[in-house]
Amino acid sequence: MVMNYIWIGFIVVAFIVAICKLVFLGDTGTADQPDVFSRIILSTFDSAKSGFELSLGLTGVLSMWLGLMKIGEKSGLIQYFARLASPVFSKLFPELPKDHPATGSIFMNFSANMLGLDNASTPIGLRAMQQLQELNPHKERASNSMIMFLCINTSGLTIVPIMIMMYRQQLHAANPADVFLPILLTTFITTLVAVAAVCIMQKINILQRNLLIFFLCAFGFIGGLMWLFHSLEREQVDHYSKLVANILLLCIICGFILWGFRKKLNVYETFIEGAKEGFTTAVKIIPYLIAIFLAIGMFRASGAMDFIVDFIRRGVAAIGMDTSFVEALPTMIMKPLSGNSSRGMMIDAMLTYGPDSFVGRLACVAQGSVDTTFYIVALYYGSVAIRNSRYTLPCALLADFSGSVVAIVMTYLFF
Repeated sequence: MVMNYIWIGFIVVAFIVAICKLVFLGDTGTADQPDVFSRIILSTFDSAKSGFELSLGLTGVLSMWLGLMKIGEKSGLIQYFARLASPVFSKLFPELPKDHPATGSIFMNFSANMLGLDNASTPIGLRAMQQLQELNPHKERASNSMIMFLCINTSGLTIVPIMIMMYRQQLHAANPADVFLPILLTTFITTLVAVAAVCIMQKINILQRNLLIFFLCAFGFIGGLMWLFHSLEREQVDHYSKLVANILLLCIICGFILWGFRKKLNVYETFIEGAKEGFTTAVKIIPYLIAIFLAIGMFRASGAMDFIVDFIRRGVAAIGMDTSFVEALPTMIMKPLSGNSSRGMMIDAMLTYGPDSFVGRLACVAQGSVDTTFYIVALYYGSVAIRNSRYTLPCALLADFSGSVVAIVMTYLFF
């Protein structure tokens, strides 16, 4: 429903702005510049073509990572990770019985999100919500476990932003993985804010031994990386961020395959099974990308986005701040509302300013720092008929805001 209003809103606003430019500004075109309505119509054809071509380009890499996830699931590697996470999960989800199936589903959902496979994580997340609903004594009211699950989910915890790097590769970035560390640092901080906010609301003692160790290790990891890269020259930061990203990616790929082989799994056939799901997922997102590209293309061609960005730029400049980040604000604004919209904004920023520009990189970091709060809350709670979300949105939006601020700081720090 939210996506419906957003999509209609883009098109209607584009039409209204075009009418205003025609009537009040006399935008009837010149010999070198077509009129505003011609620009909008041309953008619809270009956007539809771009959405289709980009969707096809995603098929290979998406199939590869879903194939690896299937190996991890069938070999028991995902379940092994779930057991490793149980000391923290038992404190964050105290209502969950020990070894309940929801624990595995929650961990697999987080794992898919951490790998940046947002389309793959949704079915697993919906299954987790159904399992949590079975334990919920108040069927129309969100349980504490549901709120914790959704707030961590909306915080967009991402270890390997596969989809973002995939888009950057499709758009010919010099190094698609150069946003890896900024996204990692930003999303860790966002998730810590979300967890802390929910713990306070649920009166979970953050100073419990397991949680305290988790928080301290996370902060130590983040602080250590920030100190390390802040002490290096910019060229060294770029070099080592590439090196760490590529080593981690290769370790994940080899680790999943070797673990499956160790468990005497037919790794090849299992990978093919998961890759088929990746192909199906890639095909399914074609109409969504075309639709959002169409709306965004019309919105930008009408000049509406330029008006908004220029208004914010003037306000930022008036208080003496640097305005380089302003052009990436559309991605940050749309991210809590719709993943497809913010993804379109991110891609549009890279198409407009270049994937290796400051704006293009900031849009990618912002895209990877949080998830689609309103969409996730509506989808997940709607799937189990939850009407009262309690304090889910305030905690999630607090994390979203912190993620946007940190994304700007990290991009300035790294680039």
